[in-house]
Amino acid sequence: MRLRVLVPVLALALGGCASSDDSFLWTLAPVNERDARAYAAVPGERFRIPAADLSKLPPKYRRQLVRYDTPHKPGTIVVDPGARFLYLVAENGRAIRYGVEVGREGLEWSGTATIARRAEWPTWTPPAEMIARDPKVAPFAAGMPGGPENPLGARALYLYQGGKDTLYRIHGGGAAGRIGEATSSGCVRLLDQDAIDLYKRVPNGAEVVVLPARVAGGEQKTRL
Repeated sequence: MRLRVLVPVLALALGGCASSDDSFLWTLAPVNERDARAYAAVPGERFRIPAADLSKLPPKYRRQLVRYDTPHKPGTIVVDPGARFLYLVAENGRAIRYGVEVGREGLEWSGTATIARRAEWPTWTPPAEMIARDPKVAPFAAGMPGGPENPLGARALYLYQGGKDTLYRIHGGGAAGRIGEATSSGCVRLLDQDAIDLYKRVPNGAEVVVLPARVAGGEQKTRL
């Protein structure tokens, strides 16, 4: 991947990746104003989602449109655990980039999968391996209902290979101060605002490519 600088332009078309209610993200609005809107409290949800504390979220981990050289087709999700970024590939050599929290050492997963299920305020069921590692989650072996205390947060995308659940998820529930860290139980965690944005853009059947943790993307881009 080559270093490129993304020059500010007026509203950039994202083809099928764009949704109609967030065009402000790709305008020349001041960065602080755009970020404040992107990470404001979310109305109309079943549970309260407060505004993210941007003082704890470095600018590079805030949702933004970047140049991204990749062979993957638009609509593909590429997760770069080494760089702590998730990319949603768009048209014309661009991608929407989100900051993420990734799995702790020894809990990483990499490979290619398909999103076979999507859920709003999903139930969390810890796998047997997690219960064995951490008996404190045993009370939730039958499932923890969706809600603000649920570690999956407001949205979850379920990764399958060959029709089989990998048990890895891309989900919300992140905290601004932890985005960019490797502290999750193996899954890819976003802020709820970003999980909701990604959920709106990605249908069932979308491809997900998770790079090995040792691979850090060469993309270093400036913000719009």
